Amino acid sequence: MLPLFLLVHIFVGSTIAGSAVIAALTLGYDTLAPIIIAAALGFVISFPASWLVAKQIA
Repeated sequence: MLPLFLLVHIFVGSTIAGSAVIAALTLGYDTLAPIIIAAALGFVISFPASWLVAKQIA
């Protein structure tokens, strides 16, 4: 199940992190620190989401 989780995480992680960065930019946070924080939070949040998706697929 771990290889499936990692494969799913590539797509889910980039989608959630990208969405978080776009949300931060839309809210007017256009300096480096908020963008990096948004990307990191999106990356961390995508771990449980990827695990649940991989679990449902398997």
